[in-house]
Amino acid sequence: MTESHETTTAEAGTAEAGTAETGRGRAAETDGDAGAGVNPVGRPHPPAFAPDSLVLNRKLPLWYQVSQSLRASILGRPQDASPRLPTEEQLAAHYGVSVLTMRQALKELETEGLISRHRRRGTFIEPRARRVSPVRLLGSVDAIVAQQSGEATTVLGHGSVPVPGDLAEFFPDCGEVVTYRRLRRDGESDEPTNWAENAVRPDIAARIDVADLERWPMTKVLRDVVGVRISRITDTVEARLADPATAELLQVPLLSPILHYTGVTYDEEGRVVDVARIRYRGDRFSFSVTVEAH
Repeated sequence: MTESHETTTAEAGTAEAGTAETGRGRAAETDGDAGAGVNPVGRPHPPAFAPDSLVLNRKLPLWYQVSQSLRASILGRPQDASPRLPTEEQLAAHYGVSVLTMRQALKELETEGLISRHRRRGTFIEPRARRVSPVRLLGSVDAIVAQQSGEATTVLGHGSVPVPGDLAEFFPDCGEVVTYRRLRRDGESDEPTNWAENAVRPDIAARIDVADLERWPMTKVLRDVVGVRISRITDTVEARLADPATAELLQVPLLSPILHYTGVTYDEEGRVVDVARIRYRGDRFSFSVTVEAH
């Protein structure tokens, strides 16, 4: 059985407005000393947590977009970053949403076990994130970035190859593509969780620093580092059986069930810039899709 879903990223230069906030029900957070500097005993503070920027899409729930962007920032943060998040008000101003929407986004991350909230102390990143990560596709590129963040990544190899026959329809004007093979491992157990193979247009690949792929997902590198203006990503998830290469890389029995994800990324000119094929261990991931009625 195959599930397909299309992700759009049309810019909506409108943020949530008109939501009056009162002091009632507001979480009692204090700004505290979250910035850089020196503490009373002379040791430098860790660098303050800095969330990524986000372009809001009016077609999707704002709280969901914000939660996924913040989740990606948390999972991809530097190792020495402060575990303390900015206040609700600061985060709401950063994302351009109301405090009510920001609170709903934080609640989602708290339910997931990624953050904890303490009255009068603030909001903190939990030292141990939830081990099993569901593949959730609702329609946000930031959701895809979040899903692929927070794991140790090793680049297994990269190089130019003739366009494979099964990808010819995506690259009709290219004789070659540049492929990147990466293995992701759980940050705590070092257990392999998935491996990815990306086929990228040569003109785009020429601007990719391979070292960035060990730090960030390909989607983030394309959008935020290379500067590709992504218009949409078409996602397909299938249930498959592990082939010999996948069984060896993911350390699972041959022919055991896996989730096979294919993501086709288009730029604003309608060109395919990247085709990602990711094999997830079936015992470590689940797949769910939320369909909005309106």
